[in-house]
Amino acid sequence: MAQLSVTSTPRARRPRPKIVTLSDAAAARVKEIMAKADKPFMGLRVGVRNGGCAGQEYTLEYAEAANPLDEVIEDKGVTILVEPKAVLFLIGTEIDYEVSKLSARFVFRNPNETDACGCGESVTIEPAKPD
Repeated sequence: MAQLSVTSTPRARRPRPKIVTLSDAAAARVKEIMAKADKPFMGLRVGVRNGGCAGQEYTLEYAEAANPLDEVIEDKGVTILVEPKAVLFLIGTEIDYEVSKLSARFVFRNPNETDACGCGESVTIEPAKPD
């Protein structure tokens, strides 16, 4: 009985979309905050948690070290650690830093947001869908 031999040619992988990027203003502000921190931090941890009137809230916190499953991203000289459960919710998000007469805050521009509450503190996010 003859054996059938099958060979496959590896196909080129399409580039992965960036999970999170920083605007120039956000990168500058994160660097400024990190420089003034009371101890050294590896980077900025970004995540999503359940809460608020729209259902979900973004989280930002100092990161002393990467957790085993964190996605580690370098953008504009800043290390960003994305919590694993937040990856699909954040694909394509730009974090900006806005200053107005009455406030200064980080703003998430997320193509996966489907709704936001009136106060701007919480959002509804659908996981990114494959192309």
